[in-house]
Amino acid sequence: MARRRVSQPTVRWLGGLLAGVTMVAALSGLVALLEPLAPPLHFQVLYVLPIVAVAIRWGTGLAAVTAAVGAVVYAYLFLPPLYSFQVSDPWTAVALGVFLVTAIVVGQLAARLRRSALESARLSEEQSALRRVATLVARSVPPTTVFEAVIQEIGLLCGADLARMERYEGDGAVTGLAVWSRVPVQLAVGTRFELEGLSVARDVRQAGGPVRVESFTGAVGAIALEARELGIRSSVGCPIVVAGRLWGVIAASRKSDEPFPVKTESQIASFTELVATAIANAESRAQLAASRTRVVAAADEARRRLERDLHDGAQQRLVSLAFELRGAKDVVPAELPALRADLGKVADELSEVMEELRELSRGIHPAALSHGGLGPALRAVARRSAVPVELRVNTESRYSQPVEVAAYYVISEALTNTSKHAGASRAEVAVEERGSTLRVFVSDDGAGGADPGRGSGLIGLRDRVEAIGGSIEVTSPRGDGTLIQVSLPIQRRDGAEWTGEATAPPQAAR
Repeated sequence: MARRRVSQPTVRWLGGLLAGVTMVAALSGLVALLEPLAPPLHFQVLYVLPIVAVAIRWGTGLAAVTAAVGAVVYAYLFLPPLYSFQVSDPWTAVALGVFLVTAIVVGQLAARLRRSALESARLSEEQSALRRVATLVARSVPPTTVFEAVIQEIGLLCGADLARMERYEGDGAVTGLAVWSRVPVQLAVGTRFELEGLSVARDVRQAGGPVRVESFTGAVGAIALEARELGIRSSVGCPIVVAGRLWGVIAASRKSDEPFPVKTESQIASFTELVATAIANAESRAQLAASRTRVVAAADEARRRLERDLHDGAQQRLVSLAFELRGAKDVVPAELPALRADLGKVADELSEVMEELRELSRGIHPAALSHGGLGPALRAVARRSAVPVELRVNTESRYSQPVEVAAYYVISEALTNTSKHAGASRAEVAVEERGSTLRVFVSDDGAGGADPGRGSGLIGLRDRVEAIGGSIEVTSPRGDGTLIQVSLPIQRRDGAEWTGEATAPPQAAR
């Protein structure tokens, strides 16, 4: 024969009753010891103590039962006639009745005070949890960090055994993003589940709002099967709505028979709003970064196309024209020296124009960077600089085109600013690979005071660097030179193929 399961509320009520009776018995023994010192009626007020204790811990109902038990025991043991449930003196009966009513009222006040204190503590804990998550959102940490923090806070705040966050996919499935458990269990993260059978995710999607699942017994589907394997008895879930669309769901689960409090949905909803904000911010940042990357890529492509057009078009025509002029000069008769001189002068001027055009094309997009990598391109920049440059390129790798172009233009623009504005006598440039980043350092001993926010070329450099996920820091105290530090995420390349191998020749230069 199967044993009958006793519900948890019944166990709690019986425990409270036993505690109240025990405290009344102990107090009666104490009154019996003190009886020689004063009349028993003087000790009647002491019976309020177990009533208050029971009211605080178990509520008003058990406090009233404890008050009745205390009054009966007191009358039986200490009021005449002794060891009788009859009270002979009417005034004593009135006093006993007043005590009983007073004790119940005091118990109610104590229970109400206890509830207020618990509610205040709960609200304080909830606000603290919300502040912690809001701080993460305000700091623009990665969404995964926010997800993990939210799931943990919800699990602890709601008294859940397990909590999880899932994202709805376009094909009708859900993917687990973050999980938390009070006890060590294996929970699926990154696993896709089809919304077949009973589940919080399915019901939230259908209802568009908070839902509860009281039992997974006999339910079908992968999620219901996992819930039974984990011992989950009930769950509550709330939707995550981002920009008006249903994005995901947060669910909290318990293994015990005790249901979640009625305010659980509102507690979870407070966190889903923060999650939605974090997701919307992340999507906006991603869209902005993608847009910035497209703008930079388009500008670089335009530079390369213009450089090719200049090299293959105007420069080649000027070279041919200069060659023809020098040939024409050589066939001019000796008796026309003035004409020979004029043709030579025109040819020399054409050579100067070609050199200027060559320098212009290098500024648009350096061919040396595409063909030889950072080392040769930066050596050419250092040679052209009006300020002496100490160059150290401590890497032998080739990197992705956006990384190499960003590093090149940071250095080129920084040296240009040093020559024009810093009044420096020397500059230093260092390029090195650290872990998964390419680090670039440009410093000078000039006047300092460079401000990236005042419309200088550093604003464009910051856009270029941040467009590929890098960072740039400018330190320029007045009178103490300028230091530019750049960190770029590494992508190596091998010819036209992207790999992790370094194939270019050594580029270390000084």
